[in-house]
Amino acid sequence: MNATTNSWAGGVTVAQVRIARPTDRLEAVEAFYRDGLGLPVLARFAGHAGYDGVMLGLPGRDYHLEFTRHREGSPCPAPSRDNLLVLYIPDPAHFEAARRRLEAQGHRPVEPENPWWHGRALTYEDPDGWRVVLCRDGGLSG
Repeated sequence: MNATTNSWAGGVTVAQVRIARPTDRLEAVEAFYRDGLGLPVLARFAGHAGYDGVMLGLPGRDYHLEFTRHREGSPCPAPSRDNLLVLYIPDPAHFEAARRRLEAQGHRPVEPENPWWHGRALTYEDPDGWRVVLCRDGGLSG
């Protein structure tokens, strides 16, 4: 995808990106992303074909996370310590606010698998063991 357009090759327009995964700890995972990272709840559902879920998003963006739980169980082992959700936070005050919120919820940084993140970012594990990286720069555009 070209960073300056909203369409992919061939003119395909993508309106929204949502990353979804199951969990058996829906309430704890929601609290991590909502209270720890500060992502707002965009929507939630219950009892849809045996699924409950919540969608959280980045304010003013078309990127969302969805977490679901099935009434018969939704095992969700993290695949590796190098599967990451990276949030680029260029404003130092905002970076510190996110760090403080996570740590106030009892989350502590973990050692990153890839040493490239040392000194640039802090890595945290959500309640399922999936890793979130808070990076102190603006990413591709910053």
